Order: sequence, then structure tokens, then C-alpha cells
Amino acid sequence: MNKSAGKPLIGLPACIKQIDGMPYHSVQDKYLRAVVEAAGGLPLIIPAYGDETEPERLIGMLDGLMLTGSPSNVHPIHYGREAHPAAEPHDEERDATTLPLIGKALEAGLPLLAICRGFQELNVALDGTLHALVHEVPGRRDHRRPQHEDLDVQYGPQHPIDITPGGAFHGLLGKTRIMVNSLHNQALDRVSGRLMVEAVAEDGTVEAVSVKDATGFALGVQWHPEYKALENPDSTRLFAAFGAAARAWAGSRVGARAAE
Repeated sequence: MNKSAGKPLIGLPACIKQIDGMPYHSVQDKYLRAVVEAAGGLPLIIPAYGDETEPERLIGMLDGLMLTGSPSNVHPIHYGREAHPAAEPHDEERDATTLPLIGKALEAGLPLLAICRGFQELNVALDGTLHALVHEVPGRRDHRRPQHEDLDVQYGPQHPIDITPGGAFHGLLGKTRIMVNSLHNQALDRVSGRLMVEAVAEDGTVEAVSVKDATGFALGVQWHPEYKALENPDSTRLFAAFGAAARAWAGSRVGARAAE
């Protein structure tokens, strides 16, 4: 990377968390670290203020958008279903922030990487739906976080996924099967017509997608590649590709300003 050009600015929408009765806008360190160490970017935490973040203006300032995982789930109202305990906890402030950002990012062609909750947000933003409890769907495995105090066990490989031959992930990883971790209870139900399924688990759960009509990098994964990303070659390739797309975007913006 040409450090003189500066690191690409990667936006990460925050979650709202209550600490000692006060709301905090937060992003877990592992996502920020993956942006810095594996993608070569400069992370910027986006507060969960919905329209007050001025999505269109914000997208014009960023070189990439990364949607993180979270303990919270997308509110069912956004995919045509009523609120129910199985879909809790919610984070409606995050929903109000991320869903418009996704549309604006894709419209602009901004590089986008969506992880876990972000993967589900991407599907919902493009009119797809979700399973609230995928482990209760007949024939599906339990995809929830392993109940173990060791993070290396929680985020360790849990099951294989089959990657679509000839797809974007196949081109990126050069493989048709990899092992992934699994820490989710929600999953894609009806896949948006704008998404291409790039990988599935053996039980049929969709694990990766690309955006069919995207003009640039736009990929989503259900697993957590951000955990110790530099120790997993597949994760490293994914973040490196995202970082390269963000640097190219940053370069194109610099070129456009110079031509003015």
C-alpha cells in the first residue's frame, strides 16, 4: 500500500449499548482491528443516529462501509413481520442508521463488506427476510455461539460451507469449501432478488452473498472472519480484497478532485 496516499477511510455503524443506565455507541475492537491490520484501512465509528447521520453526505466522505455483527437483531418490522421475543434483542437506532446507509452505499458503488448482523441487514435492506431462530427450522443445525468461556473455542471452526463455483467468493478464495465459525441464531430466509448466493452450509443455510447489480465490491458473510483475521488465510484474503477496493475507491476520488 502507498502510505503517502493515506489509508482508506472505512465507516463502521455503531450499536447502542446500555452501560450503567447510559447509552453508548460502540463497535467491538475485533472489527476495528481487522480494518486496520487486515484491510489496511482507517476505521471511523458512525454513531447510531439514523437520518441525523446524513447518509448521502457520509457516503460521500467514506472509502468503504463495513457492517458488523452484534448481539442485537434487525427488527422484524423491517421485513414485514411483527415484533416477537424470538427476534430480541433489537437495536432500532442501528436499524435506522444502517438500512439507509446500505442503499446509499450500493447506489454510489462504495465498497461494502457485511458481517453476521450486517449480512442480515444487507438482505433486509434489499427486501429479503430472516429466520428469527434458524435452529428451530426443520433440518437446520444449531448455529449459535458455543457455550464456552474460551473465545478461541467460541470463534473456532464449527462447520464447512460450500462455495459456488465461478462466483465472487470462489474467485477471491480459490476454493469451493472452507471451514467457518458459527455464532448466530438468525439467518437469511427469503434471499433478496438482488443478491447472489455465494456459499451455503450443509444444512442449506446461506452463508455468503454478493450484490448482483453492484458496480464495485459488495459482499456479505454470515460467519465472523474478523476474529484474529490475520491468523486465517481465508479471512486475510477477504479483508485484503475489501481494503484494495477501498484504496481504489479513495484513489478514484482523489483523481476526480484533481481533474476539477
